[in-house]
Amino acid sequence: MNTVSKKAQIGKNVIIGDYTVIKDDVIIGDNVEIGSNIIIDNGARIGSNVKLHHGAVVSTIPQDLKFKGEVTTLEIGDGTVVREYATLNRGTSYSNKTVIGKNCLIMAYVHVAHDCVLGDNVIMANSVNLGGHVQIGDWVVVGGMSGIHQFTKIGKHTIIATNSRVVKDVPPYITAGNTPLKYEGLNLIGLRRRGFTNVRINKIDAAYSTIYRSGLNISKAVEELKKEKNFTEEVKEIINFIESSERGIIQD
Repeated sequence: MNTVSKKAQIGKNVIIGDYTVIKDDVIIGDNVEIGSNIIIDNGARIGSNVKLHHGAVVSTIPQDLKFKGEVTTLEIGDGTVVREYATLNRGTSYSNKTVIGKNCLIMAYVHVAHDCVLGDNVIMANSVNLGGHVQIGDWVVVGGMSGIHQFTKIGKHTIIATNSRVVKDVPPYITAGNTPLKYEGLNLIGLRRRGFTNVRINKIDAAYSTIYRSGLNISKAVEELKKEKNFTEEVKEIINFIESSERGIIQD
């Protein structure tokens, strides 16, 4: 027995498990598998080929004292898997939405707070907790039981170790670990799996050598990188990420 609002827009070939509740203002794509004992609250926008495992809590109101009942959304991209007891809150008036990209894996007991934006192919292992307004790039992997401070940014193709405390921005293409969280080198396995050539990887490595190993402070290191006229897209991404960081980046 489940409770599905007649006002909800539900696509083709959708499976809905027992004791699941789907509210009025919900849109669900095709070929979605929804397990048992799930709440899909108002504002949920769920793409096609999504799998929601039992006990997931989707698009409930933000845990933010500034929230005043405004109409906002929680978007889940095509092909994403949400495992047991994950809690995904919709946005506030700050941005009006929380976004989880395509083909992500959100493991058990993960919490995604209001106004977070996750890119495509993100993996968050068990019990990762995101504060509000966190931004995570494509292909990021976050180790289990990690906590990510509100407004923190994590660059694409980065991997973060289990049990990490993330309070500074983490730039792209790297491995981050230790306590406090530090730069530990490039995410070589991930980059090679995704087809990065040795030439591209070497350019990324040289850029981080300037940032972390040259003895220059971060701003001076970025200025040094910008002196090169024909830097690659990856180096441009690193420079833009650092220059837009408001919390500052992790140290070596």
